[in-house]
Amino acid sequence: MDDLKTLLAIEKIKRLKARYFRLMDLRHWDEWAELFTKDCVFTFVTPPAWGANNNETKLEGRDQIVKFIRGLNDRGGTGVHHGHMPEIDIIDHRSATGIWAMYDYIVRPDRQAEGYGHYHESYECDDAGEWHIASIRLTRIREDNVTVPLAS
Repeated sequence: MDDLKTLLAIEKIKRLKARYFRLMDLRHWDEWAELFTKDCVFTFVTPPAWGANNNETKLEGRDQIVKFIRGLNDRGGTGVHHGHMPEIDIIDHRSATGIWAMYDYIVRPDRQAEGYGHYHESYECDDAGEWHIASIRLTRIREDNVTVPLAS
């Protein structure tokens, strides 16, 4: 790929990830699902401080990913998710990889927390020139409980 095509592919992947966060926060699950390949694999790694024996959750396939993440986000709370500082490498006109620093702020009836970590992803481009997420490994390296006084 020439430099211009590489830069255009990187920009399309940045926009894909922006839609990922926006659609998840707005709970537009049908649109969110379309961002993934049908056989996408999502691995969620929790911080060792959470004390789980196996701190990885592996989801296989678009439907399982949406069902799981939707279940986490539809528990009567609000989530705000951000991705920062993308490191995107175009492998060829059909595949790419990326690393994103992440931050999220989650408010649920039982708790409020801020999380930090990284997304390690791979992407595939379809015949129409649209990029999709093919794999995600989300490693949460820190999570802080937050106490915010409620407005009176």
